[in-house]
Amino acid sequence: SSNSNQSNMLILQESCTDSSGSYVIYAPVDIVAMNAVLTGGDPECVALLPSGFAILHDGPTTANGEEMGPTGGGSSGSNGGSGGSLLTVAFQILVDSAPTAKLSLGSVATVNNLIACTVDRIKAAVT
Repeated sequence: SSNSNQSNMLILQESCTDSSGSYVIYAPVDIVAMNAVLTGGDPECVALLPSGFAILHDGPTTANGEEMGPTGGGSSGSNGGSGGSLLTVAFQILVDSAPTAKLSLGSVATVNNLIACTVDRIKAAVT
């Protein structure tokens, strides 16, 4: 069952925020494989399919990286600043282990739904 499979997984995550923007990169990792690596096992046995997103500033900035407001000042505040954000989302998903397998319409619909839901959740979190 998928629930028993999900309970055997950890999420390995890295995140960072600086003046250029923010990113979150994550990958599901098998608990048994991760424990083997942590006790000196071969890390090559761990399959990683990283996914993630980056949020970057979009709009003019000052020399020190602050977003510029509508008059060119250093603070956009709530006076209608012209800056926004660019969101880049990337997924690596194993749909079929056979490299020559064709995607089914169901797989494409599932991936489209995953992307749409992820973008909606990120938008809700940052607004």
